[in-house]
Amino acid sequence: METAGTNSEQLTDEKWQAIVGNDTAFDGSFFYAVKTTRIFCRPSCKSKPPNKENVRIFENAQQALSAKFRPCKRCKPTGQRLPDREWVEQITQYIDTHFCERLTLESLAEECHGSPYHLHRTFKRIKGVTVVEYVQQTRIETAKEMLAHTDQQVAKIAAAVGMPNTSYFMTLFKKLTGRTPTEYRQFHHKQSSVEGFIHENGEEAGSVLDIAEP
Repeated sequence: METAGTNSEQLTDEKWQAIVGNDTAFDGSFFYAVKTTRIFCRPSCKSKPPNKENVRIFENAQQALSAKFRPCKRCKPTGQRLPDREWVEQITQYIDTHFCERLTLESLAEECHGSPYHLHRTFKRIKGVTVVEYVQQTRIETAKEMLAHTDQQVAKIAAAVGMPNTSYFMTLFKKLTGRTPTEYRQFHHKQSSVEGFIHENGEEAGSVLDIAEP
């Protein structure tokens, strides 16, 4: 439930039209934030218009900051440039919650209010990996958890992590883990069985077991 201190204005038709029309005449009269990206902007921001149901309205920038929204890197609603590290944190959080969707540099740049080229360079400099590599790693790590802890088919897991092309998923999975999805599941189950045996029978039993990876 919104409180007057954090969201004292409503999204009127006039304000919505100002947002979708990037109307500079409303700059300073209110700020809008987007719940899905946790970013707030001036009405004149040139970024892609958000979904109306995801918009929150604030009287001033401080209210948006207090509600844990971050300033847009494009329109600079606080008048200051958003530090690159904070921007990359925004991008990372968006990927972490939307990795199962179709993600491109262009779509991420739109959502996180920047240019694809600058996003690519900045992300790699801060994180040490490219956006594509981070998305792939996130998807494969999630797939590993699903392979280890569910009986879902490989194709369904691939689709669930945003990679509906099962053949490509299997190729990338082996490239990043050294095993096919099926081999990984079998190995994990074998490891779990060995660990359970050691736990039940004590450390001495474990000392005679060779659990080298295949």
